[in-house]
Formats: sequence, C-alpha cells, structure tokens
Amino acid sequence: MDRNFQRALALVLKHEGGWSDHPADPGGATMKGVTLANFRRYVKPGATKDDLRGITDEQLATVYRRFYWDAVHGAELPDGVDYAVFDFAVNSGPGRAAKYLQGVVGVVQDGRIGPATIAATKAMMRATVINDLCDKRMKFLRGLKTWPTFGNGWTARVSGVRADALKLAEPKAGEGTAPKPDETSPSPPVTAPAEPAKGAAFWLQLIGKAFAWAFSRKDR
Repeated sequence: MDRNFQRALALVLKHEGGWSDHPADPGGATMKGVTLANFRRYVKPGATKDDLRGITDEQLATVYRRFYWDAVHGAELPDGVDYAVFDFAVNSGPGRAAKYLQGVVGVVQDGRIGPATIAATKAMMRATVINDLCDKRMKFLRGLKTWPTFGNGWTARVSGVRADALKLAEPKAGEGTAPKPDETSPSPPVTAPAEPAKGAAFWLQLIGKAFAWAFSRKDR
C-alpha cells in the first residue's frame, strides 16, 4: 500500500510555494513545483501557463505521483527515506535522486531504483541514509551556477527535509521491541509447600510405644 505518499506530498509542497516563472530557473514556469512541460505531459497536452496556474489538487497529485514518487519507487522505500528521496527528485530530477541514493547505499549508480537498491537501502539505518543523502544533495547544489541566486532557499529546504525525514524514520510504538507482559493478567496461584513425609524413625518410635503399652496391660 502507498502508505506515505500523501504525507510526503504535503511536506514537499511546504517548500514548493505557488507560481514561479523566474528567468534564472531552468525549469521555466512552475506552479506548486509542477513545470509546464510535466503538466502538458501528464495532464493536458498543449496547456498554457494560465492552465498551469489553475492546476487542481487532483491534477497536482497525479503529476507528483507519476513523475516523481513512482519513478523513485517511494512506496517501497523505508519511512523517512522515501520522503528524502522524493523531495530530492522533485527538486533535482528522479534520475539524479536515484543515483545519489545508490551512491549512499553502495550499489551500481544507474539511476534506476530496483530490487538491489531497495534491499541495500533497507539493510542500512534509516537515519544514516537520510543524513548521507542530504549531505550529498547539498554538495551537489553548492556546485550549481545558480547557487548564488537560490542557495539560501535550497539550504533551508534541505535542512527542513532532513529534520522531517528523520522524524518519519523514528520507530513507531512497538516497532522493534519485545512485547511487555500484560500487567492485568492474574498471577499464578501461590501454593503452600507440601508437608514433608513422615520418616522411618517416626514409625519405629510409634511401634515401640504400642508394644510398651501392650506389655503394661498384660502385667495388670
């Protein structure tokens, strides 16, 4: 089940804002992080900028799911890691996000997340993957020629992604812990120790008393 998509999408949208058509942005016109090119590809071929401005929540979710979430196999990644990779994909492309994740977990960096990448990711501590991925993401962003223009915003974004992803990665209640005993269950009944068996000396003493009584009766 795609348990985390809506939650991850809500977190991504915190950083995407609304309408943007900055001349220095190579992605061109975007609305809530959706480029005009992707809107035309997944929602409405031949759409105009005005069409993009009026994107609905349903259309928005369609683009994010198909172009980003499904591309990085978000539904199969561990909690927290799924969001960190998803946001990276939205910001810098699914192929790059996949390659950087593969670099963190030590598999072939082909830009396509498959069973080997997923298995290697699950074998590592979630917090380690998230921190390493965010560190590598920041290094990549600092090397871009548009860093002077967008650097402050990117720094704040990655910092927020790191914090939120680590929260999502925290074990849920009862996850990885042994079940506690039920304190409401009745305790087993406490039984008194059995009376020790009578020894041979006791019976010999009793027989001796009986003989003594018998002889005392005979003498009378």
